[in-house]
Amino acid sequence: MNPLSTPPHGLSIPQELWERVGEAYSTPGRAYHAIHHIVSVLRTYDEVARDQGWIHPAEVFLALVYHDAIYSAGAANNEERSAAFARREIERWFPPRTLEADMVDRLIQLTAHHGSLERGAVTREEALFLDCDTAILGAPPEEFDEYDRQIAEEYGALPIEVFERGRRAFLGRLLAKDHVFLSDYFEKRLGEAARANLRRRVQR
Repeated sequence: MNPLSTPPHGLSIPQELWERVGEAYSTPGRAYHAIHHIVSVLRTYDEVARDQGWIHPAEVFLALVYHDAIYSAGAANNEERSAAFARREIERWFPPRTLEADMVDRLIQLTAHHGSLERGAVTREEALFLDCDTAILGAPPEEFDEYDRQIAEEYGALPIEVFERGRRAFLGRLLAKDHVFLSDYFEKRLGEAARANLRRRVQR
């Protein structure tokens, strides 16, 4: 199974690794945080590679592959557990000292802070990485609405009024910021569309 992106130059990924990734993203309870999300963020990764370039392409690539490997809606330790899983997989599949596992770990754990980080709190590369994960906010309205529906499905165990209150609060905080995205690259390309999607959703 290799439904993802072509790895960056110099990073050879064995077939069994892809199979384990596919298994991780097929666990119950996933509607949005499934393999199609990883396919999408890696497509965005490729766009950044083409337009901006990555300083650490292999580490960013693997962080995107593994950033939601462990996922349970609402769990506080998804990112920590995903980072630990990524570290184990890197140690298993790649020769020692060929990759900066600490960087992969840090990138994944940064995704726990979506919506609360300010510009300047992260490096340029970290900002681009995080924006790859949230680029769906600036998708065409029908894609954004499907993403929003899938998030609601993942939180289906919550009473709808509880979910809606939390969801609107989170999206409202994003909308209140001067910039939806942490990088100029994504803000210029998707910021206006993201704000339109967020306004429409919050006012619904």
